[in-house]
Amino acid sequence: MSFFMNQASNQTVNMQNMAMAEQELEMVSDLFNRIVSSCHQKCIPKTYIEGDLNKGEAVCIDRCVSKFFEVNKTIGTKLQQMSGAGLPM
Repeated sequence: MSFFMNQASNQTVNMQNMAMAEQELEMVSDLFNRIVSSCHQKCIPKTYIEGDLNKGEAVCIDRCVSKFFEVNKTIGTKLQQMSGAGLPM
């Protein structure tokens, strides 16, 4: 049996995989941009004093990113529970 026997089916699967990968990349990029925007606004002053982050800014950013991911994880878990229970989202 040849791997090329059903080329149309393989192309469909590959196109589906590509579409899913593109959508996931868009979601990750959006998440990254929202984190950067939100944490920069909260932790970095409008006027830069130094070229590098100081300790307070670095700690603030670390906590901000950590909270962002924790909330994202909690919401994802809750949405999965709601969809598993058949509740409207």
